Formats: sequence, structure tokens, C-alpha cells
Amino acid sequence: MELAAVATFLHNIYNGMENILRLILKAKGVALPASETSHRDLLELSVLEKVLSGSLADQLFPYLAFRHFFVHSYGFLLDDAQLIPLAGSIPNVYDKFISDVDMFMEKRRAE
Repeated sequence: MELAAVATFLHNIYNGMENILRLILKAKGVALPASETSHRDLLELSVLEKVLSGSLADQLFPYLAFRHFFVHSYGFLLDDAQLIPLAGSIPNVYDKFISDVDMFMEKRRAE
């Protein structure tokens, strides 16, 4: 049950980040991806639009992969060897996400 809770937590955090990126890109007038790879495309588009740094996107790709696994798999397949490093890194990744979004918003306000 603990692994399922950690998995849900990670999915929710990443999903929230995606929602923020969608809102920012939509407000910027950028067409949102709608393909089978829309989640990956959203992350890449966020870098192209300078909402996120490339280094942060690189850090987020494992969470994107986990999101896919979480949505399309079964709970009994959860592996603590994969979850624990993701969970341990989330405070730093989240702080970097907030920092990148704040910097983007500051630049937008200055325009």
C-alpha cells in the first residue's frame, strides 16, 4: 500500500506540472499537442517556448515515463527500486519547476 501511495503522489505531482504547462502555453496562444505523444510533446514544447529549461525537461522525462507506466499498468507491478529515487528527487525537481515557471512569468510581465 505504501508503494501505491508513493506512486499516486508522483503521478499527481507530475500531472499537476503538466496542467500548469498547458495553462501557460494556452495563455501564450500556443497550440497544444494532441497526438499519441502529446505528453512528451508538451514537455518538449515547454522547452521550445522557454517555459522550462532543457536541463529540467531532462529531469522530468523519468517522471513522464513513470506517468505512462502508472496510467497503463497495474499496482502490483510497482517497484520500489524505481519509485524511491523518483520520490527522493521530487523536492529538487519541484523547486526547479517552480523556479523556471516563476522566471518565465517574470519575463512575460516585463514584456
